[in-house]
Amino acid sequence: MGDVRAATQQVEHSDTLDGAIRLGLVAYGVVHLLVAWLAVQLALGDNEGEASSRGAMQQLAEQPFGQALIWGVAVGMAILVFWRLLEAAVGHRQDDGSRRARLRLGSLLKAVIYGAVGYSALATALGHGSGSGGRSTTARLMDHAVGPWIVGAVGVTVVGYGARHVFRGLTEKFADDLTSEGRSGDSGTLYVALGKAGYVAKGAAIAVVGGLFVYSATSHDPGKSGGLDEALRTILRQPFGPYLLGAVALGIGAYGLFCFARARHLST
Repeated sequence: MGDVRAATQQVEHSDTLDGAIRLGLVAYGVVHLLVAWLAVQLALGDNEGEASSRGAMQQLAEQPFGQALIWGVAVGMAILVFWRLLEAAVGHRQDDGSRRARLRLGSLLKAVIYGAVGYSALATALGHGSGSGGRSTTARLMDHAVGPWIVGAVGVTVVGYGARHVFRGLTEKFADDLTSEGRSGDSGTLYVALGKAGYVAKGAAIAVVGGLFVYSATSHDPGKSGGLDEALRTILRQPFGPYLLGAVALGIGAYGLFCFARARHLST
């Protein structure tokens, strides 16, 4: 057990892993910038693109060297998944009890999110990026007696995760992810401002996704659920929807830029 723990600590503090994580964060930032661009287009009345990680991958595929870029994103997300799974298994040792358990659960959830983005990249790279692929998982779950309860629980969890993003943005807790250099001076002020706008906007969008799942569960209609694209379209349908969606899009773009700042000033 001691040998395993020593080996794990060596991997955690590896310069190779540190560099790989930074590249993964850059890839994650690129995905958010693409989603932000699709959301801006949606706000301006272009309904053709899908404002989600899958839509971002399809946009990336249309660029020069698009296939190579998509594979780069897939590899970057795989690195981030490995990082977060490592944290979930043995990380946060400086914390005790329930706080450690909570932080490790958060790392596991982040691994799932990175994995979903990576799956979109991999599916696009393999030529499976379009099409519904039959009935959704939500629809199949709703066929079972406990299905609505499961969907509702997922929705509540997603809403909570979105609310946590908003909280981290408003309280600037995300700044702990940057080194002291990344938080100081004019550049540090800019990074914190980008993070604040990004976390609040992304959190709001995530909360809407969770709300759609809760509504789907309570209405027993799987068609009411949806991912990020449907959440952004829901925002668009509200009063002053284009302006609200435009603000959310700018915030998501700010989050993407913050990912670049975090890659440069990573505090692990």
